[in-house]
Formats: sequence, C-alpha cells, structure tokens
Amino acid sequence: MALRTLDSLGSLAGKRVIVRADLNVPLRDGVITDDGRVRATLPTLNALINQGARVIVCSHLGRPDGAPDPKYSLAPVAQRLSELLGKPVAFARDTVEESAKEAVAALEDGDVAVIENLRFNAGETAKDDSTRRAFAEELAGLGDVLVSDGFGVVHRKQASVYDLAQLLPSAAGFLIEKEVDVLDRLTENPESPYAVVLGGSKVSDKLGVIEHLLPRVDKLLVGGGMMFTFLAAEGHKVGSSLLEQDQLDTVRRYIAQAKERGVELVLPVDAVVAASFSPDAQHVVARADALEDTAFGASGLGLDIGPETATLFADAVRGSKTVFWNGPMGVFEMPAFAAGTKTVAKALTEVDGLSVVGGGDSAAAVRQLGFADDAFGHISTGGGASLEFLEGKKLPGLEVLGWQ
Repeated sequence: MALRTLDSLGSLAGKRVIVRADLNVPLRDGVITDDGRVRATLPTLNALINQGARVIVCSHLGRPDGAPDPKYSLAPVAQRLSELLGKPVAFARDTVEESAKEAVAALEDGDVAVIENLRFNAGETAKDDSTRRAFAEELAGLGDVLVSDGFGVVHRKQASVYDLAQLLPSAAGFLIEKEVDVLDRLTENPESPYAVVLGGSKVSDKLGVIEHLLPRVDKLLVGGGMMFTFLAAEGHKVGSSLLEQDQLDTVRRYIAQAKERGVELVLPVDAVVAASFSPDAQHVVARADALEDTAFGASGLGLDIGPETATLFADAVRGSKTVFWNGPMGVFEMPAFAAGTKTVAKALTEVDGLSVVGGGDSAAAVRQLGFADDAFGHISTGGGASLEFLEGKKLPGLEVLGWQ
C-alpha cells in the first residue's frame, strides 16, 4: 500500500486537524539554538491554514519521564512558530486537560494552537498498550483528523504516532511524504556512483545501516569516532581514541564483505590527535597507521579526520551521483576539530545528483558550520528514524499510514 497523503483527507475547511509534528529542538536557557525542525513543519501547517483548518500542533520535547517539567515546555517553540507563521499561535499549558480543551474550543478557521509537551503525560510512551491507547483516545477527542508529520518519531510505537492514527482519519504531511520519497530513493535503484559517508561516535549505532546498504553502494567512507574501530580492526594502534573492542570482529567482517562485493571502502589516512578532550587542547596531525607516534603517545585522542583524509573524502563525494551522509567527521562543536566535517559538508553541496544529510548531529553540524539547508538535496529531520528506514526496518508510524 502507498503512503496516505493530505489529498486523501479531502477538504479540511473548518475541521479540527491535529498535526503530530517533531518539534524536539535544542534549547539553551529556554532559547531555541536550532529551529530547523520548526521550519520543517511550515509547508504542512501553511497548507492547512490556507484550507481553513483549525490546527492543533502537538509534539514531544526531550525526555521528561511522563510528568510536567518546565525546562521541557513547548512554550518557546510555540512562540517561534508564531514568528515563522506571521500570526498568533495559542499555547495550551497541558496536553488533554482544561487548557488544551479551551485552546481548541477557541480556534476559528485558519487558527493554530500548540498543546504542551506530549511526554508530560506518561501514556504517550507507555509500553502497555491499554495505557497508551487511553491517552490516544483523549488526544483524539481534541480533533477530527490527524496529519502525521513528525518523521523523527515514526520509528516509535507511541500514542500520538501510532494509536492516534488508528483512531482518527489520518495521513502523512508534506514533511513525512518528502522524507519517505528521498530515503526510498537511497535504497531502491539509487543512481551510481553511490557513496555513503558514515561518522559519529560508535560503529554499533550504524551496524544495521552498513549491513543493509553494503550490497547497494559503490563507496563507503568511514570517519568520526567510529573510524578508530575500523583502524584497530586493520591492526593499527589508536591510542586513547574511541574504540569499541566488542565490534572488532564485526568490522573485520564488513571489511571482508566490502572487498568481496567490490565496494570501495575509504578509511582515513590521517587524523587530528589531541592531548585531551578540550577545545583548546594541544593537537597534531598524525598518520592513521601511526596515531601513537606523537608527543602524546598512547594517551592521544583522535578528534577529527586529518586534512589529507578530508580531501580524499571530498573527492569521493563530489565524484558520486548519490550521497548519503550520517554522522560528523570529528568533534565539530570545537572549532579546532571541525575542519573535516566542514570539508565533507561543502563537498556534499557540490554533488551533481542527490545529496542527503541524515539528520541528528549531521544536520546540527551543517547549520552550526554556516551552511544553508537548501545547499543540500535534502536534510533529514529524523536521525534515528532515517537510519532505521535505511536498515530496512518496519516503522510503526509509517505502517499505520499505509506504507509497506
């Protein structure tokens, strides 16, 4: 079955439309530091407003453990949404209680309200089906229709994502529709050469993606903290760099599989090694096969790919027609160790084909480093969901919308 989209819902004028968005944005002292996920909801919200729907936006933020916690309030998000939409947005101080009911009752055609963090109610993430269903039924009482548009949570069987879509007429919003289309292109007949660039901290976080994509890709580039497990699997000493000893045999198997399949496995040839994990730590560039041959010895920490590797990776990316990138190449939050990530990001903007930034830390990195969202073919909003989709897993939040 195909994904149900907005068109399947018919006219929504005058209807109460619950939009399950993913507004799980980073906050510092109550201020949003990256509003990318809020901006990603705008196409769907504007389409509903223009139809004259009465829009009720709901989302989670952080992990408040099923009880109200002011530091996880969606109030700053509602304010930012109002600024981006250029119109007032009402804010309910609870999820399904008096404030939410009053805010919804006051809506007129084309109005928007945001209800408080769904995870302030334990039913949202409950493992018990009946508890979760009971909360979904309360949510359903607020609306007539559900538009599911929070791709970052479609891999979760949660009340607002899964159960609510069974209780109300439901369809995917524009964001989910686009995410599914792009990610499907990465797994079904991608244009060659196809390169996958993986970084981030741990190999264990990417096992399923490597397993599922190895038969499909032409090049696999490995950077970030996970590169040290690959280097160690090839027999190199990596000092005090991040290393998953329990994944060495698995990585050796992937290296062998890549060779058997004719996949070009591109590993770092150099790295930036630091004396400590600190923004102002003394650091040097070392060969990947001699990371302990520095003044720091075995205590040295690899915190970024080296300049030669960055050039090597950038050339491989630019020479591809399809590129998927997930995970920074180093500790990009520290300027001294951001060069590798920035070089790879710039190369993605120069791809003559489809370039996809795989959400999570990768999306945060490109924005922090000054790249505009439209510089890339697509920036996914769903780190974990994107990876599970590319692993070939069934995602409950998509299956309930008809996706097979």
